[in-house]
Formats: sequence, C-alpha cells, structure tokens
Amino acid sequence: MLTSVDNDLIRVLGDPLRLHIVTLLARETLCTTHLVEETGAKQTNLSNHLRVLREAGVVETEPCGRFTYYKLRPDVIDRLAGQFAELAESARTAADNKRACP
Repeated sequence: MLTSVDNDLIRVLGDPLRLHIVTLLARETLCTTHLVEETGAKQTNLSNHLRVLREAGVVETEPCGRFTYYKLRPDVIDRLAGQFAELAESARTAADNKRACP
C-alpha cells in the first residue's frame, strides 16, 4: 500500500528546466556543453540545476577528459513511476469509497 510519493524528488523534477534536462538525458548521455546547446540555458544556471539533480540522485557524472558527462539513473525514475502506479491503483480501488459528511 502506498504511504507517500517521494516529495523531494517531485520537487526536484517539478522545475521545467530540470525536467527538460532529465528528458534529454533519458535519450543519451550528454556533457554540459551539449545541455547548454539543447536547452538554451546559461551555463551557470544549467550547472546549478545539474547540481540539484546530482544531489537528489537523479543523475550521475562520468568524467571524460576535461568534460563531465551526465547520465540519468533509471532506477530512480522507476522508483517514482512505481509510486505513481501504486497511487493510481489505490485511486481505482477507492473510487467507490465515499466518506459521509457529518
């Protein structure tokens, strides 16, 4: 039974730019330069968002020469998807439950 959805992770992914970054990283591993080109965000702003994603465990880094590549951790997304699937199942089961008004 679902007790709660990971609120911190939802907050992290609730930012439109961070969600865009995650969407891009779901397709391929990218460095900061690629992400600047793809998002149009300033490098400093992008680095701050990547730090938040890294600290939340959503992405991991892979050094490659003078570049740092970022890749999505699918297990984190799977965990969140599972929590939402449980929430949907709970809603289906409870659809006919109605609390009486006092």
